[in-house]
Amino acid sequence: MHLPFSRRDRQAGFTLIELLVVLVILGLIIGIAAPRAVNFLSRAKADVAKIQIESFATALDLYQLDVGRYPATREGLGALIAPPSGAERWNGPYLRADAVPLDPWDRAYRYEAPGDKGKPYRLLSLGADGQPGGEGEDADIAN
Repeated sequence: MHLPFSRRDRQAGFTLIELLVVLVILGLIIGIAAPRAVNFLSRAKADVAKIQIESFATALDLYQLDVGRYPATREGLGALIAPPSGAERWNGPYLRADAVPLDPWDRAYRYEAPGDKGKPYRLLSLGADGQPGGEGEDADIAN
């Protein structure tokens, strides 16, 4: 007499308890790893913003050497790509892009000339929240 499910057939698969234990273990691993991954990604965006600001600073210095002044606030960073009116010695483009790159949070960088504390310009990203000030990943990133 042959039973539809022999003892050997029952031992070949996983029980519901075994599957639930594996799912709980995977959930715990994801619960521990996900916050660390998110923290790493938010720091990476801030690092990208710092690097882009340094790149803009180099391009602005080259612009100043050619034109004799930094772009005015109204000309903005666009002066690094297309010559503004009155910049006869403009020798750009000073950036390798068709448009001024956005910050890692898809917002425009803020450029003001003159800057504060006697600096020729101020260049910053407002961080993840897009608001002035903030802490952590919401903190402003400036030159």
